[in-house]
Amino acid sequence: MRGRTGIVRDALWKLSATAQAEAVRSGNVSAVELVDSHLARIADVNPRINAVTQPMAERAREAAAETDRKRAAGEDPGPLAGVPFTVKECLAVEGVPTTFGTARFRDLVAATDAPPVARLRAAGAVPIGHSNMPTMILAGMHTRSELFGDTVNPWDPSRTPGGTSGGDGAAVATGMAAVGLGNDSGGSIRIPASFCGVAGLKPTAGRFPADHRVLGPDDPGPASQMLVTDGPLARRVADLWLAYEVLAGTDPRDPRAVPVPVRGEPLPGPVKVAVVADPGGRGVHPTVHAAVMTAADALRDAGYDVREVADVPRLDEALEAYGRITVTEFAPTWPVVRTLLGAGGDRYIAMALERTPPATAAEFMKLMGTWLGIRRSWAEFLDTYPLLLGPVFTEPPVEPGLESRDAAGHERVGTGMRLCTVTSFVGVPAVAVPTGVDDGLPSGVQIVGRAFREDLCLAAAQEIEDRLGVLTPLDVPLRSAHTD
Repeated sequence: MRGRTGIVRDALWKLSATAQAEAVRSGNVSAVELVDSHLARIADVNPRINAVTQPMAERAREAAAETDRKRAAGEDPGPLAGVPFTVKECLAVEGVPTTFGTARFRDLVAATDAPPVARLRAAGAVPIGHSNMPTMILAGMHTRSELFGDTVNPWDPSRTPGGTSGGDGAAVATGMAAVGLGNDSGGSIRIPASFCGVAGLKPTAGRFPADHRVLGPDDPGPASQMLVTDGPLARRVADLWLAYEVLAGTDPRDPRAVPVPVRGEPLPGPVKVAVVADPGGRGVHPTVHAAVMTAADALRDAGYDVREVADVPRLDEALEAYGRITVTEFAPTWPVVRTLLGAGGDRYIAMALERTPPATAAEFMKLMGTWLGIRRSWAEFLDTYPLLLGPVFTEPPVEPGLESRDAAGHERVGTGMRLCTVTSFVGVPAVAVPTGVDDGLPSGVQIVGRAFREDLCLAAAQEIEDRLGVLTPLDVPLRSAHTD
C-alpha cells in the first residue's frame, strides 16, 4: 500500500531511522503504523534469525500511540519519533525481565529503564524487543545464550553474527529494528556491526551515561566501570549521528558522564588519518586488508590527509594489561558466576583464566599505572593523527563458537579483535562502517578518534559510506537457523 507521499507503508521497516522519524514527525506515517511494520517483520524473519528474544508488541504499540497523540496535539514527538529499537538483554527496560540470557534471571523484571533506554525513549524512540547476546556477556564472542539459543548471521548461517551485541547487529541488518542498543568493552558493538554489514558507535568512556547495577546495589570494579560503554548500531551513519546526539549528556545515576559538547572545534587543514591495516604485525586476511585500503582511498577522495604508519602505540603491552586487569577483577566471583552460564558456557572465560593468572595487589596497582601510561601514549598519537583507520576484526566473519572450542580458536579470535580491545582499553571512540561485500560476506573498517571527538569519527565514516554505499537492510531468502 502506497501512502499519499509515496511511502510504501508495507515496507516502512526498510527506511532509515532518520527517514522513519521524519515520516512520523511530519504526519505522513503514524508511529503505530511504523511499529506494526517492524512487528510484522519480526514475525516473518526472527524465527530464522533468532535475534529478538523478547518482543514487546503491546508495550511498543502503546508507546507509539502516545507519540501519535503528542504529534496530533501539537507537541514535539522527539527527534526519534516512533523509531523502533532493540535493547540488549543486559540493559534494563522497565517492566521487562533483564535476563542476561540465563535461565536463572528469566524473571528479573527491571524496575526502571537503563539511562540510555530512557534517553532514547525520551527522544520518541520505541523499545520493540530485547535482543540476544552470549550468556551473561561471558560465554564468548558468538551470540549464543543458555535461555534463547544461537543468533544467526543473516548473510551466512555458517558464520557468527559476532557479539556480544550480535542480536542487535542481526536485527538491525534484517530490518527488525532501525536502531540497536548494545554495549562494547572490547569490540562488542563494532564486531557484530562489521559481521552483519551495519554501522556501530563505541563512544568515549564517559560520553553516554550508563548504570550496569542490574543485579544489585553495588557497582562493579574499575575495569568494568571504565571499559564498558553502551552505544548504538544502525544501518546508516546518519542514524548513528541521530542516536549519538540523543544519548550524549549527563545523568545523576552515572557520575562518570561528563557534559562535553557533541561537536568539537573544527580542525585546521585536512584532517590527518593514520592507517594501520595489521596492528602489531600479527597478520591480516587479504580481504580485510583490501577493505582498509578501500576505505583509505575513500577518505583521500574526500580530502583527508591519509598516511600509512608503522603501528599503533604499545599494542602488546596494552593487550597484556587488559587481560591481567580484567581477569584479576573477575576471578574472585568466577566460582559462582560459572554456575549461571549453562552447559559449556564457561569455556571461554575458563580458558582466559588458565592463560592469564590474576595479579597480586602490588601487581594490580602497577597495572593501573601502566593503564594510564598507555592512555597517555595514545593521546599523544591521536594528537598527531586525529583519526586512525584500521580493521574491526582481522579476518572475515568466523564460524560460531570458535573462541570457545579450544585454545587455538580462543587465541585466533583474541588476535582478530586486537584493535577493538586496545581502543576499548584506551577509552577512545570508534565507529565501525561497512565497506562492501566479499565472497558473500560483509566487510568493514573502524575509524578511531581522539577522546570525545565522536563527531570526527562519524564525519569520516559518513564520507566512507557516501562513496562505498549501504549494505542493509537485507531482504533476501534466508536459510534455516544454524544449530551447533
